[in-house]
Amino acid sequence: MKQTSTLSSYWFRLLGYDRFAECVRVLLALGGIVVYGLVSGELAAIIPILLGAIACALAETEDQWRNRLITLLVTLACFTVAAVAVEWLLPYPVAFAIGLWLSTVLLVMLGALSGRYSTIAGATLILAVYTMLASDLAGGAPTGLLLEPARMLAGAAWYGVLSLLWSALSPQQAVRHALARLFNALADQLDGKAALFLPLRGRDDQALQLELARRNENVVTALNDTRLMLIDRIGSRRARGATAVLLQRYFMAQDIHERINSSHYPYDALATAFFHSDVLFRCEHLLRLQASRCRQLADALRRRSRIGRDDDVEAAFADVRTSIESLRQTPHEPALLRALDGLASNLAAIHDLLDGKVLLDRHMESTLQDPAPQSLADAWARIRAQFSPRAPRFRHAIRLATALLAGDVVMRLLHPQHGYWIMMTTLFVCQPSYHATWRVLLQRLGGTIAGLVIGWAALNSITPQWQLPLVALTGVAFFAARHRRYGVATAMITLFVIMLVNQVGDGYAVMLPRLLDTLAGAAIAALAIHFILPDWQARQPGQLLADTLHSDARYLARILPQYRSGRHDDLDYRIARRDAHNAIAALSGLLGQMLREPGGKHRHDDVLLRFLTAAQVLLGHLSTLGSHRQVLSADAVDAVMQRGGQAVAALERVADALQRSAQAAGPADHPDDPTEAVPDDDAATLVLNQLALVRGQCRKLADLTAEWQPA
Repeated sequence: MKQTSTLSSYWFRLLGYDRFAECVRVLLALGGIVVYGLVSGELAAIIPILLGAIACALAETEDQWRNRLITLLVTLACFTVAAVAVEWLLPYPVAFAIGLWLSTVLLVMLGALSGRYSTIAGATLILAVYTMLASDLAGGAPTGLLLEPARMLAGAAWYGVLSLLWSALSPQQAVRHALARLFNALADQLDGKAALFLPLRGRDDQALQLELARRNENVVTALNDTRLMLIDRIGSRRARGATAVLLQRYFMAQDIHERINSSHYPYDALATAFFHSDVLFRCEHLLRLQASRCRQLADALRRRSRIGRDDDVEAAFADVRTSIESLRQTPHEPALLRALDGLASNLAAIHDLLDGKVLLDRHMESTLQDPAPQSLADAWARIRAQFSPRAPRFRHAIRLATALLAGDVVMRLLHPQHGYWIMMTTLFVCQPSYHATWRVLLQRLGGTIAGLVIGWAALNSITPQWQLPLVALTGVAFFAARHRRYGVATAMITLFVIMLVNQVGDGYAVMLPRLLDTLAGAAIAALAIHFILPDWQARQPGQLLADTLHSDARYLARILPQYRSGRHDDLDYRIARRDAHNAIAALSGLLGQMLREPGGKHRHDDVLLRFLTAAQVLLGHLSTLGSHRQVLSADAVDAVMQRGGQAVAALERVADALQRSAQAAGPADHPDDPTEAVPDDDAATLVLNQLALVRGQCRKLADLTAEWQPA
């Protein structure tokens, strides 16, 4: 009985795995092709069919079936052009080299339209190299100009049909998994926030804030991914049924994210003031429990189940309230106690949202901003804007195209037989950033060596008739591991190739060339990321810093009127909030890449890290203002609007100074009183104190700007 329960639990965990559906589709597609090869006896014919199916799977996007049909047709059209062009130009080295370079640049630039087109463009390049591989594995047999491309397109169409059917039968599965990833990311952020509440001596607050920025970056990515999936399913219509429920979950996650980011008072000051109290420990414990609650909700979304009440969270929240009440009996600064009250209110709101006690406004504007181009003119404007040596996409396009061209030259000069693995390795390894390129390079080398060792053992121990089913299984394993364990995925695809080649030739014969070609392709990618328009030469952190502060200013400008009109999450407010979080996430990502670039420690790394920490704290105070939006009295609103307007102007001044590359003037012309109180109005006092903290962060950012800017 216990064994049955364990198997059942394992099965449900497998169903909840976010790559499970993709793996099943790949298994059906590759398994069907293998069965066709065994029945027909045309083992050589199924090689391009298998490669076409894999390329189509790599081009797959999580769209609802109507949009997926359009995407599939675009993908097949791109695949057709690429496969036919490769077959036609391959015997003519000069024409092939010119076509390879130009098509690579154009396909990479096509990704400027949206993530969907970027995925299709990448898969088209992969299929082009697969066409070269299929032609190479055919050994020059007379197959006809269009036969290999036709087989590849047949494999791609076969997988596309399976994908369409799956999407039609399970339209919301991808959205549920995206929401589950979002709530898992929120749980990680709650854990990072909890660490700030531990009143420990010698605590490195900057390191904790930087780690929190990294976790916030993951949440922002998950929010953006989920939003795109919801836009795909809703379009211009009003959400209904299951989609409406999932949309409400998304809005709930946005609200929770804003509340998690809230910072009611500097954490070091709280730790000093309440070092001998248990209130911060209780807040930390409650945040950990809420993180666990988010993970339970993520599991429930994957399994289509519900979560019950959690008495531990209720008890922990009651303990926080009791601790705060006990502190009122001892002398403390009123601002500190108001900060604790605001914190408790925020934690209670997160708890109510997770427990479903608070339903979002049914009449709330539920429109989502569609980031896709709305017209051909818009599409062309986006692509044209990227044709600049300063644009990362353009630099990557030139770099990748030149690296592939170099791979083609090396292959033709040194290794024409099975040499297309050089280009394949270069294509996969050459990433847009330096750090990503080296990470993939090392994982691909390790995975290739492991795959060759496993392949050698498989060739010695498994008979040829059992190797073909292994081809399908290793293909599935590649897709299961490619996002999280790229080294494992590389080992599996290497084993896939060895088993596949062994069906029509000698698997041992490709093992050494595979290793040498991988080394050559990796070396070309490494040289390209160092010497062909390297990213660090185009870094303009000043512009990104300015964009971050401009976004913060717009966010604050959208918050302030709601203290007069009341809380309302309209589209403009949600866009401003998302832009502020996207900006801080982009800044965190950029600085993370800069720290991993060659040259050791850069001159201004420390200043930029302190800027990121200060910007993260600033966003925390803005999030607090956003979390406590409510109607205030007329006198309080006037004070809030005046102080808020000064804060917006201060942010804009620092941002403008960064853009001008000039010394920033600090906002000292409007002094603050961080302990200013409005009689008998704790809500207004909390808001004014937060605005004072915002102004304080503006001064700190102005000082950091002056320190960072070159003389």
